[in-house]
Amino acid sequence: MTEKSIKYCKRCVMPETRPDLYIDEEGVCNACRSFTERKSIDWNKRKEELVKILDRYRSKNNSNYDCIIPVSGGKDSHFQTLKMLELGMNPLCVTATTCKLSDIGRRNIENLKKLGVDYIEVTTNRVVRRKINRFAMSEVGDISWPEHLTIFTIPVRIAVQFNVPLIIWGENSQNEYGGPAAAAENNVLDRPWLEKFGGLLGLKVSDLIGKDGIEAKHLIQFTYPKDEELKRVGVTGLFLGHYTPWDSYSNALVAQAHGLETYPKNVEGNLVNYENLDNCQMRIHDYFKFLKFGFGRVTDYASLNIRRGRLTREEGLDAVKRLDGKFPWTYLGYSLEEILGEMDMTIEEFTKICDRFTNKKLFVCDSRGSLLKDKSGNLTRINDDNVVKAAYEKSSRR
Repeated sequence: MTEKSIKYCKRCVMPETRPDLYIDEEGVCNACRSFTERKSIDWNKRKEELVKILDRYRSKNNSNYDCIIPVSGGKDSHFQTLKMLELGMNPLCVTATTCKLSDIGRRNIENLKKLGVDYIEVTTNRVVRRKINRFAMSEVGDISWPEHLTIFTIPVRIAVQFNVPLIIWGENSQNEYGGPAAAAENNVLDRPWLEKFGGLLGLKVSDLIGKDGIEAKHLIQFTYPKDEELKRVGVTGLFLGHYTPWDSYSNALVAQAHGLETYPKNVEGNLVNYENLDNCQMRIHDYFKFLKFGFGRVTDYASLNIRRGRLTREEGLDAVKRLDGKFPWTYLGYSLEEILGEMDMTIEEFTKICDRFTNKKLFVCDSRGSLLKDKSGNLTRINDDNVVKAAYEKSSRR
């Protein structure tokens, strides 16, 4: 990549700047290649494999839960829960409370409980949580750092406390394998595996101690169980997305049929009305991804839908140019000022942090190297116009 262009996958709209994305010599990204390979997968065989694994972990005398399902109350956790119930499992659903739960998020959690499961919700100290939100956004550019950590630590801690070995995760973002539970040997979910998927961004839990009065006693739920505890219980994980052709839209339809509530319109900064409905801070998180890597949630969902034939690439590129990476003034009906106010942060302070984490190689700057913004605070990617123009020229030649 040069400073004057961003290379995009020729099939979807993913840029080369996405971490772990590889665009091959034919111009196709590894995510599109992986999706193409799905056609050769024997999903009936995968289901048989899943059933065998579940049988191995099923409680033999009904004296304990068969598995732990980490849930947020959204479309995917509804789908995971319904799938486990369909396969005869007795799950314990566990929620690590989000940073700022929305009203619709709470209603969807209550709906998930109605599916017929036991349920535990763990809420960390709200005062400490707000301090971590502020610190993490300032230090690593991720307001959702504590949420992404506790999504992994809290269900694992509950698994240890309840002596339930199997944890059912949802989509495998790397699309590589089913998880440690699928292995005949070395199937324990250990600390390195957890840290790989936990999204710590180089910030350790111990780094928080001493920051703004935070003490070790405040960080219990943010800390993984000890390795010996994990091994004693045999805690292991399984990606359900390895055993079923994972699709957010299909999951949403299944969840809606069982009472999931969606947003009245497309969620701000997205192409759909059924995703990321629980955390009011999520658009800020997505905005920092845009600043760092030059793509946001619209790119994610446009690419997913292009691969599935629901959008043409030209339509996806147009949507990305129009909608992706806009300054996050509102989300789920909450104002940016209101969300930042809970962390005692002003919009001016927020903007300065944004500018500090912006990769200037990806955005238009003036002759002095300062970022150019429109009246709403929006940036312009360096080759948005060229990419969209090229796409339409290609379409017109067909």
